[in-house]
Amino acid sequence: MLSFEIARWHAWAPGLHHADQWNGWAQAPYCPIALSDTPRVDFLPALQRRRLSPMARMVFASAWPAAEGYPPMPVVYASRHGETTRGFELLRTLASEECLSPTSFGLSVHNAILGQWSIARRETLESVALSTEGAGAEHAFMEACALLAQGYERALVMLTEEAPPAAYATWTGDILFPHAAAFVVERGEQIHLELAPDGGQPEGADLPSTLNLLRHLSLGSSCWRYRTDKHSWTWTRKG
Repeated sequence: MLSFEIARWHAWAPGLHHADQWNGWAQAPYCPIALSDTPRVDFLPALQRRRLSPMARMVFASAWPAAEGYPPMPVVYASRHGETTRGFELLRTLASEECLSPTSFGLSVHNAILGQWSIARRETLESVALSTEGAGAEHAFMEACALLAQGYERALVMLTEEAPPAAYATWTGDILFPHAAAFVVERGEQIHLELAPDGGQPEGADLPSTLNLLRHLSLGSSCWRYRTDKHSWTWTRKG
């Protein structure tokens, strides 16, 4: 069993920018209509903003306010599908027998957003990029707890998924809408996370891992579960 504290969290999705909006969504989860909505990220210089993809903008819009006021900390970034839009455009370019853009290729790799974060924040502590399936949030928090066990006072967890190209719809049914969330994780006994090998159908609203976590944090739930076909994860929160 893992024990930790979420000192602060912030999330961004189209039409869901603030805690009160997430609280309203949590009462009856729905798919936002304004899917073209993208964060402004005006806290960044114009040159850095232009290099950010919509997915990276979501990450920065959630992680920047979450990390504000804290000293540099290691980062755990997790996404199942990653930069599918950039990757798809690169594949289309190859299919057209055109030259690939080195910049687009460099920014399409799974840890590119971490690199952009490090440059923008001028932070060079340890970072980990995870490609996760199913219980992505749970695996990211496990990695954060491992960093705390190494002696770090806190870690920043970033979770995100973007709306994939229509050509990928058959394989990306787990993305209800684009979203990103960031959590400052510290040592403590506020939250317990326990894994058991008894998977099954998800309980309650059939939400992806990150959205399920955001819903219960917004509702102030004291206990909830997330299931995959192989495992069951139990979250318990005090206070």
